[in-house]
Amino acid sequence: MDNVVNIGLIGFGTIGSGVVETINKNIDLIENKVGKKVKLKKVVDLDISTDRGVEISSEILSTDINDILEDPEIEIVIELIGGYQPALKFILMAMEKGKHIVTANKALLAKHWTEIISSAQKNHVRICFEASVGGGIPLLQPLNESLSANHIISSYSIINGTANYILTKMSEEGRDFDDVLKEAQKKGYAESDPTFDIEGDDTAQKLIILTIIGFGVYIKQENFHVEGITNITQEDINFAKNELNCCIKLLAISKLVDGKLEVRVHPTLVPNDHLLSSVNGVFNGVYLVGDIVGPVMMYGPGAGMMPTASAVVGDCIDIIENMEKPVLYGPSTTTVKAIGNITDLKSKYYIRLLTDDRPGVLHEISGILSQHNISIGSMTQKQQDETNGIPIFMVTHTALELDMIEAIHKIDQLDCVKDQTHFIRVL
Repeated sequence: MDNVVNIGLIGFGTIGSGVVETINKNIDLIENKVGKKVKLKKVVDLDISTDRGVEISSEILSTDINDILEDPEIEIVIELIGGYQPALKFILMAMEKGKHIVTANKALLAKHWTEIISSAQKNHVRICFEASVGGGIPLLQPLNESLSANHIISSYSIINGTANYILTKMSEEGRDFDDVLKEAQKKGYAESDPTFDIEGDDTAQKLIILTIIGFGVYIKQENFHVEGITNITQEDINFAKNELNCCIKLLAISKLVDGKLEVRVHPTLVPNDHLLSSVNGVFNGVYLVGDIVGPVMMYGPGAGMMPTASAVVGDCIDIIENMEKPVLYGPSTTTVKAIGNITDLKSKYYIRLLTDDRPGVLHEISGILSQHNISIGSMTQKQQDETNGIPIFMVTHTALELDMIEAIHKIDQLDCVKDQTHFIRVL
């Protein structure tokens, strides 16, 4: 039995089916790699009657979680049911039984990180979660191992395929947000309720994990700025592309500045000569800077059945090869002295306003900006139907976010301003 590793799979949905297909297809490769027999001994799901389109023996299917948790021969448990409960309960129970864990559950890790890792360490088991960030992209393990000689200085990530698909289509085809969102839902790139993706929550959960592995700091989502893409208009896309030679991306950013760590999620104007500008559609990309290696770009499919299954099975292989190896989840010591607030950010800003067409408007607006130490780098005024107002586009020099927030609040109180002023940070 010592030469056989038994695996239990909780969750036989899309990703679970991909895991079964991967093991079926590449079992010889896997076993040659680890030097042992690898057996998927039990698959547990509430629904074991629906045909998943993969070859699987009915004898290993079960609806009883205890068939995995109480089986002493099962050494590795793959959790793919998602959500918080009962996933958390099952993972903790499995670890208490001395079983190693593989999961793609970024939401659970982001919310219950401390409890889960403490349990893994207490029970001397490994938990691997490569698939939780970036799907099939080898990302977390390279960060934790190959790049471990570096202090990570910054990471800029496009890690939500839904948001990236929408912004890409808006840019390439000149379509409005709502129109592209409907298409993404039809193609299965967006959920029927897309809030989690388009408001930045999915990105934020993945950023929490990236920040732990990259900087050794766990920060809860409620403690950093999260902003989605619902306010991005075709006007913003066009101006960025045609006037600024930029594209707009939803970025997850962790950046160390004088010992203070900036952690934030928001739309960002990215210059077209930056590597992240070429990350389009449902693909993901992570741009890291280490103090020794310099810039490193990781790119690939960020979701989907087979890319995610690739990462899950890869984690299983890693556990089999390194069952006794102590795990470091990020650097054991950190150079982070404090967590920054979004109001402390210094950035250039793109501003979009809608105003009345009358003398003195620009003087009033520029006066408020000047009072708040914000200087204008460029300004463009577009002609439009006077009944709807005149769009004005500005790009500032580097300014403090707190000053920007206060200035925009005052600008929006002006009688000449016809709609809420919108700003986007510039990379």
